[in-house]
Amino acid sequence: MKENKWLFMATSSVGGLLLSMTGLSIGWMLGTLLTAALISFAKPHLLGSKGTPKYWLYIGQCILGIELGQKINLSVLSVFQQHWVLILVMLLLSIVFSLLSGYMLWKFSRTDMLTSFFGTAPGGLSAMPGMAEEVGANTAVVSLIQTMRVFLVILIIPVIVSAPVFHASIPVEAGPAALSFEMNQLLWTAVLAVIAYGGYRLGKLLKFPAPWLLGSMVAVAIVQSVSSSYVGHDMAAFWPHSVMVASQILIAVSIGSRFRKEMFIGLKQTLTVAFISTIVLIVAMFACAYAVSEMTGMAFMTAALAFAPGGIAEMATTAVVLDADSTFVVAVQVLRIIAVCLILPPIFKLLHAWEVRKEVHSHASV
Repeated sequence: MKENKWLFMATSSVGGLLLSMTGLSIGWMLGTLLTAALISFAKPHLLGSKGTPKYWLYIGQCILGIELGQKINLSVLSVFQQHWVLILVMLLLSIVFSLLSGYMLWKFSRTDMLTSFFGTAPGGLSAMPGMAEEVGANTAVVSLIQTMRVFLVILIIPVIVSAPVFHASIPVEAGPAALSFEMNQLLWTAVLAVIAYGGYRLGKLLKFPAPWLLGSMVAVAIVQSVSSSYVGHDMAAFWPHSVMVASQILIAVSIGSRFRKEMFIGLKQTLTVAFISTIVLIVAMFACAYAVSEMTGMAFMTAALAFAPGGIAEMATTAVVLDADSTFVVAVQVLRIIAVCLILPPIFKLLHAWEVRKEVHSHASV
């Protein structure tokens, strides 16, 4: 069975290779994702009952965390300091839009209230199903809708923001420092890998969302900053572009492998309404991102990825590949998920309790 899983990854990555040859910056991730999803539909036996190994996704997120940790600087703090009110408003609007999306799903499909709201809340694939299970919502439907939302976001937003009108694609030529290899660079890479794992352990202990990404990113950023200040120059790791390609493939394969035919049986109406509400949510967040871009002078691409209702890892990967302000994207995505996880579940419970009381009163009156 292991050989089949590696064959699945190899075959899926061919789709990434082909799409990357078109010049699309995020081609490796999109192509791999689409191919993996198609294979999962047509040949699910290749993956067996357990799907892809969880460590594939963890390794991909850890690589991305190390990449982001090496890039973190004070510019993101200055942006927050200058425009924190506007950013806070946009985050609150994303919560309002997700509530409207959930209400739309609840009213126009056969899905119950809690499942509808948890399914459309942009709180992440790992967080929302777990919270939904705690309150008795349909975890399978929540996971499916969450997966579809992330899938649509990854397919739509990178393609739009990488269009020439929004993103002037300038080929970057690798200089001697990027291609050179020294033993101290390899040693520093090993140090960052160990630090990243330590950051994951701490992030898991502190219950970070996506601890493999956020924990490793924060730990690497701190160590990188302190060490660079101590030695008087930036500490360079051996970090070729192929490492980020591997990260894209691992993350994309892990997401694409979740799709199965049986997931869609009997859910035609629910998925149709969820699809429409997700598209509406994406369009609304595009409008918010454009407003932020116009008011702050921030690149539209960065604003769109920061406010996109997708996952942290997926949007961060896209930001890195498209050379957007990845640290700002991650910061806003993290704030959004924290806000969603803290604010929305209590609201959902209150709405559910209100609906139950309403039904009880209606039955009593009859």
